[in-house]
Amino acid sequence: MRAWATTSETGVLVEVERPLPRTAPDEVLLRVEACAVCRTDLHVIDRELPVHRTGVVPGHQIVGIVTAVGASVRRLEPGDRVEIAWLRTTCGVCRWCREGRENLCPDSRYTGWDADGGFAEYAVVPEAFAYPLPADADPVAIAPLLCAGIIGYRALMRAMLPPGGRLGIYGFGSSAHLTARLAMAAGAEVYALTRGEANRALARRLGAAFVGDATAAPPQPLDSAIVFAPAGELVPAALQATTRGGTVVLAGIHMSDIPAMDYTQNLFDERDLRTVTANTRADGAAFLRLAQNLRLVPEVTRYGFAQTGAAIDDLRTGKASGSLVIAAAQADGSRTGA
Repeated sequence: MRAWATTSETGVLVEVERPLPRTAPDEVLLRVEACAVCRTDLHVIDRELPVHRTGVVPGHQIVGIVTAVGASVRRLEPGDRVEIAWLRTTCGVCRWCREGRENLCPDSRYTGWDADGGFAEYAVVPEAFAYPLPADADPVAIAPLLCAGIIGYRALMRAMLPPGGRLGIYGFGSSAHLTARLAMAAGAEVYALTRGEANRALARRLGAAFVGDATAAPPQPLDSAIVFAPAGELVPAALQATTRGGTVVLAGIHMSDIPAMDYTQNLFDERDLRTVTANTRADGAAFLRLAQNLRLVPEVTRYGFAQTGAAIDDLRTGKASGSLVIAAAQADGSRTGA
């Protein structure tokens, strides 16, 4: 099968030929229909995250059709449409797994980092970590929900935003634009602070109450803020922009160094600074139900399978806004906006 894999050279993704993946007894094999691109994929390719598997195939927002199942699989069968997300396996027995916080499992493993992901024609996943989809689901529209949507949902839950509150969003990419729509659907005002005119234009189009550069001071104090950009220098700015008792959430898996902060200016008055670490399967199920009820459809730029490298470069340079999605290899073609 065709796939795109990392190399020993930092920042390089190459197209390769790989054997068809073998399924373990508890796994299903699926033909990939679409795989959205996440900034975490970029962190893997650029080695801003430690290498967990040499030559790994990135991609962890995968939609596909089951083509084969392992001997112990009971819930899924060939022909089913399913999704594969970032969280791939957990131990199931540690204190965090038993407490319903499996995202904190020390033995957790991840798609596109510990195991090959969806920048390929086929992928495998344990049945217990696959999300079933309706047969008529649109693979390209659904794919970005699998990480961008789920992580944004968890970040919003951790932000403790009061009803009708002001939410600051730092960085306005795939996850941020979905989170903004969730927040606005609940009655919040969204203040988008981001680099790049394409991202700012998207924020305006979605109805943000304020749009400015990532370092701009919002015109009103924020009740909560979520920092999606992997830029540590934004953390003090977000805290300073947040009102007394407010909460700032760091939503990324990687962030550059956070500079020294002034306690009184940035943290005092019971401001909370929180992080997000992956997600639980319960988060995924809850968000996907909510997205269906809200008819949440991401802003998508679609790429053919042969343009996977171009999609990564566009994400790296900020050329494209919204969510970037790789179409199935079988439906390869030129890139189009949607």
